Amino acid sequence: MLNEKTQEQLHREDLQRLRGFRPMDDDFMRMLFRNNKPLAQMVIRIITGIDDLVITDAITQYDLKRLVGARSICLDVFCTDNSGKKYDIEVQRDDSGASPHRARYHSSSMDVEILSANQKFEDLPETYVIFITEKDCFEEGKPIYIIDRVNKNTNKDFNDGEHIIYVNGEYVGDSDIGRLMHDFRCTSADDMNFDILADRTRYFKENLEGVSEMCKAMEDMRNEAEKTGSDSRAIEIAKALIDLGKNTIEDIAETTKLPLEVIKNLAESKI
Repeated sequence: MLNEKTQEQLHREDLQRLRGFRPMDDDFMRMLFRNNKPLAQMVIRIITGIDDLVITDAITQYDLKRLVGARSICLDVFCTDNSGKKYDIEVQRDDSGASPHRARYHSSSMDVEILSANQKFEDLPETYVIFITEKDCFEEGKPIYIIDRVNKNTNKDFNDGEHIIYVNGEYVGDSDIGRLMHDFRCTSADDMNFDILADRTRYFKENLEGVSEMCKAMEDMRNEAEKTGSDSRAIEIAKALIDLGKNTIEDIAETTKLPLEVIKNLAESKI
């Protein structure tokens, strides 16, 4: 249990981190977009160029749960518009987090999540996986890179409804996308172009209630990271005990405090 002095110190450190946060930082970005359909709508309109789309639903930290046993995915911001199109917005500061293979997996996972057992493949809606990256991934100086499938023999669009868009976070230009990327790099709301983004940033950095929400979120993330680290260590211990072959799975579950089902799965993977 943290003593009061340590808690106080962590709170000061959180406040210092908060001052340096930008919309380009994924933890802060998720707070900005939480329960904020107008912000999601503005950003998607600018990036896609679809000026009249209306966002009807926007969820942050959306878990794709249908792929049982597969690698899990948690979407930063998952949106639906009034025509049924689906949008996944991901902010990635590390280029490796926006690799082509990751974009492919996000897109295919969204398809599996969306289509029910009794639906036709043609019922799949258009999907957009949007990576906003801190660096110019393709180093061509373009504001946006749009990846759609093309029939290479006919040089015509494949028209499968899947779209992947990379947004160059380094881009500087006198356009909406240039102004938006400028705002994503800002630490101060006063320096931003778009009021909706500036107001939300000001709330979490200057409003007492917003600052409290942000600090609580950082504390929760820190606790979750500690728990994840603890679980990882317990799994490693469980694997070692299974390899020794001297303990029952019930004994290992009791020793590591992991669920019995987890121990069974680890043991089966060793067979």
